[in-house]
Amino acid sequence: MASQNRSSSPQRVSTSHLAGVQTSAPGASQKPSGKVVAPGPSHRTAREASGKVITAPDDWVLLEPGDAALTRRVKAAGDHWVVEEKHGRRNFSRGVWAPEATVERIRQALIAERSTDAWAKKQAAAARRRESEQTEYVGDFQTAVLAFLSFNDRYADRALRLARVVTAHATPVGSGTVARTERIPIERRAEAAVIAWLRHQTTAYDQMKIPRVKGKRREVRRMLADRSRSLLARYRDGAPLQPGCPLATAIDALSG
Repeated sequence: MASQNRSSSPQRVSTSHLAGVQTSAPGASQKPSGKVVAPGPSHRTAREASGKVITAPDDWVLLEPGDAALTRRVKAAGDHWVVEEKHGRRNFSRGVWAPEATVERIRQALIAERSTDAWAKKQAAAARRRESEQTEYVGDFQTAVLAFLSFNDRYADRALRLARVVTAHATPVGSGTVARTERIPIERRAEAAVIAWLRHQTTAYDQMKIPRVKGKRREVRRMLADRSRSLLARYRDGAPLQPGCPLATAIDALSG
């Protein structure tokens, strides 16, 4: 029982070993020591992958997420803990624990750097480049959506309107949609974006009460995707639209 109490209580991490102790051969480059932890049960604590709760050193502070450059430089400067919290299949950053002196030194250096004309010009150039890349990507994505839709010529206008609506929804930076991932080809991103849009706009998916059973939501999505593909097939074949066609209604309502 005593051993269980010792393993579950927070362990304070000492930083005394960082001063005056040489851990590698003279002249050898040393990589910053960092590890990924989860939020702990209380203030200034974290949980290692093993489940052990540890306490941040007294001279460390939690650098909140939000300043990518500051976070990147602090992590490169020395010992740190990256705090990540898992929700579903995604990990969310909760900040970085690091020595307060390191964080403040780098913060002040960044403030000075960001006050220069050179930095302002660099940022402006980067913004123009990102805007140009985004404009190009939006065009490429809309083209990919149109290629996936491949509607009959009699529905060419609806295909264009649908492609514009799906593209406008899926491509904004930071939207978190499948269109922003680079893990799959743009053709598959376009297909996934169309099917997702149809799921929300032409089915009752958003009002469904889906049991919290593993795999059930995926099963429902697969079923609705099959329905959406059948609906798209009618437009590809040039078949007459049925009264109250959900896709025609959705396109008319959203794109005017």
